[in-house]
Amino acid sequence: MAPSFRSVLATAVLASCQFANAQNPDDQADRKLPLFNHRPHLEEPALTVFTCTTAGGCVEKERSVVIDWNYHWIHSQDWLSCTTDSGVNATLCPDQATCASNCFIQGDSNYTNNGVTTSGDTLTMYQYTINEDGEAQNASPRLYLLGDDGDYEMLQLLGQELTFTVDLSTLPCGENGALYLGEMDKTGGRSEYNTGGASFGSGYCDAQCPVQNWKNGTLNTDGSGYCCNEMDILEANSRAHSFTPHPCSDTDCDRGGCGLNPYAKGYKDFYGPGGTVDTSKPFTVITQFITDDGTTTGTLASINRKYVQDGKIIASADPEGDFITTESCNAIDGSAAEFGSLPTIGKALSRGMVLTFAIWNDAGQFMNWLDAGDNGPCSETEGNPALIAQNNPRTHVIFSNIRWGDIGSTFSGSGSGNTTTPPTSTPTSTSSPAPTQSQWGQCGGIGWSGPKACASPYECTIVNDYYYQCL
Repeated sequence: MAPSFRSVLATAVLASCQFANAQNPDDQADRKLPLFNHRPHLEEPALTVFTCTTAGGCVEKERSVVIDWNYHWIHSQDWLSCTTDSGVNATLCPDQATCASNCFIQGDSNYTNNGVTTSGDTLTMYQYTINEDGEAQNASPRLYLLGDDGDYEMLQLLGQELTFTVDLSTLPCGENGALYLGEMDKTGGRSEYNTGGASFGSGYCDAQCPVQNWKNGTLNTDGSGYCCNEMDILEANSRAHSFTPHPCSDTDCDRGGCGLNPYAKGYKDFYGPGGTVDTSKPFTVITQFITDDGTTTGTLASINRKYVQDGKIIASADPEGDFITTESCNAIDGSAAEFGSLPTIGKALSRGMVLTFAIWNDAGQFMNWLDAGDNGPCSETEGNPALIAQNNPRTHVIFSNIRWGDIGSTFSGSGSGNTTTPPTSTPTSTSSPAPTQSQWGQCGGIGWSGPKACASPYECTIVNDYYYQCL
């Protein structure tokens, strides 16, 4: 959860980026897009990702990332900014139609100047860029994964898993390297007033219901928030981390969410430099969205977390496993049931959600909700952005090897990652051997009626009450 970033602070930070560009617009005037006149999306930084199945393995896909709409300069034909320090230029933008007619969005955002680089399957994001005088300038980029059609890549992860490798070693207290899913519109709200849509990074929404100048790429005339289901896969720095579902109703969201943070559960040596998950070097994060019937059409029953580092699956912080169920979510979050808890997130995962990347810090709360007090080892003042800029101006996060697909198809590693094993079933009198499940297959759990034995040498391992897996 990050209300300061995803609401008021986001608008202020992004507006400052617009003004910086407005003072020195580039000379490629042919690469601007009238909001009312469609042109094909421009080339964005390439990023290799992988889709995986248990039957066919992983397939490489060439995709790209696009920076958020607000990082592009929006201006008139005469190069006047369509935004002001108090919001939107009321003369140029008295209403949606007039604004779309008067204003252009500059398509060629300089990604390097915004702290973003890609290489193959690797995405690097810097909190700050350094100007010619050696001063740290806040960049704080936010990016979305684009499909090959100019719309957002919609990840349908119900009954599936998402895996990536991350390097957080340079992120100090107060920083947040975030990878999350939001149920944004696939087209970015493309319309007669927003013909660029997703290819220009429009349409951002999340469970904090942010209020911004632009809503789905058009003028936000009534100053309303834009809410949508959000699944925080990872919010982290080198000292603390969490993952959190945020379900929504038609009008509001569970803004706090029912996050799982090992440190907050008392496992204080599990994560950090030199910890069980050693954040001084890269590690792999696996998030599994398990349904009650083991299919991609069932009800989301649990969100399971695994880690792999140095080729080994790391045992969970909690001996019973690192997972969130509807029951545990409702128990720790008084608002979860009101918004439908995990089943609501499951429906959003089934419909498709947009993969979002961000790096940011928090001038309001210093990120204490993530890494200080009961949530982590940081002091209440370490996360001050002024201290970060002074002491860690090159802080950055690296995401790589992003994969999604069938449960068990996106990663490998030795060890089961869980110390709990199911009880041995009582043999039955039969003349033929009982059916067995192959590696990664389901072998038990509430409601499971299929094979409960695993083919040698695999063992049936409890993932949660609803899902046992051959590992």
